Amino acid sequence: MKLDGLTVLDLSLFLPGPAATQHMADHGARVIKVENPRAPEPTRSAEAFPWQQGGETVMFRNTQRGKESIALDLKTEAGKAALLALAREVDVVVEAFRPGVAKRLGIDYDTLSATNPGLIYCSISAFGQTGPWREKPAHDTATVAAAGILDLTRSPEGDAGPAIIGVPIADMLSSYLALSGILMALLRRQTTGQGDFVDISMFESVLAASPNILGPVFGGDQAPERLKERTHGGNAMLNVYETADNHYIALGGGEHKFVEALFSGLGRPEFIEAVTGPAGEGHWAAIEYLRSAFRAHSRAEWENWFEGRDICWSPVVTLKEAWQSEQVWERGMRFQDVEGHDHIGSAIKFSNEPAQIDTQLPEIGANTAKIIADLDLTEADREAILGHL
Repeated sequence: MKLDGLTVLDLSLFLPGPAATQHMADHGARVIKVENPRAPEPTRSAEAFPWQQGGETVMFRNTQRGKESIALDLKTEAGKAALLALAREVDVVVEAFRPGVAKRLGIDYDTLSATNPGLIYCSISAFGQTGPWREKPAHDTATVAAAGILDLTRSPEGDAGPAIIGVPIADMLSSYLALSGILMALLRRQTTGQGDFVDISMFESVLAASPNILGPVFGGDQAPERLKERTHGGNAMLNVYETADNHYIALGGGEHKFVEALFSGLGRPEFIEAVTGPAGEGHWAAIEYLRSAFRAHSRAEWENWFEGRDICWSPVVTLKEAWQSEQVWERGMRFQDVEGHDHIGSAIKFSNEPAQIDTQLPEIGANTAKIIADLDLTEADREAILGHL
């Protein structure tokens, strides 16, 4: 597999860091998860994450598979000694402490790279390691709000307030950028022999995902007027319409051929010219017509009507419907292990050396004794570490 021979030390919790290292584990890396024996990975908890399969939370099962677990209390001398010894041998460290915590613990990049100059050290935080907001606490929704995205995330019909986005986009975007940054640094290390520090901000990950919506801000020094913008309700062909049975149809492509296919098919070609033009007032009459037209028939009737037509569209399905679709199963994005537990497949698909997913889950500290046996530690340190299990 692509990452065979790579060793990753994962100090992160919850989603962004673990999701990044999960991709690495799925593609051959050895990932050692460091857990505090007094406060282990929170996604293990059924109290916080109540949905389970086979005695494990769905969240834990799909972010921690195939990893090893070592239990270390980094506030003890023995735990810190083990971490420092491990860091001398690994290729990558991923952490998601608040800025400054790793330095206070003595496990920051400067400290670890002093004895391992080829180390790639990735820090994921809400707002980054520098700047006036560096110490502000925030999870996904707060960083998305700070990036201006929640203000735009509203119904295209009516005056609803901001809506919580259905997936943790700051968490996942920062996870993917962390993975990208780590792989870039590893590639460069092949030439220079030197590692690097990768500083990933959840907030900046959302900002970086915004080039298609920044026209009013950069070009006009103003906030967007949502219903005049193409991706926020001002384009008839990038919109959501309610059906007669209280379902919804989403249109998702505004190229001329799609506009022509839709309105010619509906017998309303007079809308084609305006809807092919810029978003905003020119689209509003067509939007009102489409709202009325879609409300006249059921979702199933519209699905039959769209069948075979060259138009970008989809019914708005439930999460359950999406993960039961033939496309998801056939592409391996959902699969079941031998015990019948569900897993998210790898979205990174190679023709050669595809992912080989290990669905085994580590118990807290399950690999501690084996890992520390190979480290340069005193017997007293080993006994202290094992005594905390």
